Amino acid sequence: MSIEITNESGVSVDSERLLSVARHALDEMGVNPLAELSILLVDADYMAELNHRWMDSEGPTDVLSFPMDENSVDHGPGEGPAGEPALLGDIVLCPEMAAKQAAAAGSDSADELALLAVHGTLHLLGYDHAEPEEEREMFGLQARLLDSWRTASRHQ
Repeated sequence: MSIEITNESGVSVDSERLLSVARHALDEMGVNPLAELSILLVDADYMAELNHRWMDSEGPTDVLSFPMDENSVDHGPGEGPAGEPALLGDIVLCPEMAAKQAAAAGSDSADELALLAVHGTLHLLGYDHAEPEEEREMFGLQARLLDSWRTASRHQ
């Protein structure tokens, strides 16, 4: 599993923790171990620009996902045509927004970034939350993945 993390946010982030939670989510979802994923951390201004350009929404958001390999859906998660490893796509996180959300929820910024990494990963794998049934499925899976990651992390 190739996961590249690039931090252009200006905020110190535990990259190893993000790598760990993303790898766990992909492993648990049965994604091809040769699949590639990119996680980019950006500041609020750049996230607002991306949100406007790609989602037609104003202001910064916490996470955006950009799937790369449409063929991976047809050939199983993380596997492109002829069994080739897939480029899953990019997850863009905004640590500044994560910190605001964590403060509002009374939680920790690192926990919020872990949640957002799993959330973005599920979007890359085709999950969505536009409809109530989809939301229940995606958020339930997100919670299970985070719980199993926390349990596994404690035993390492």
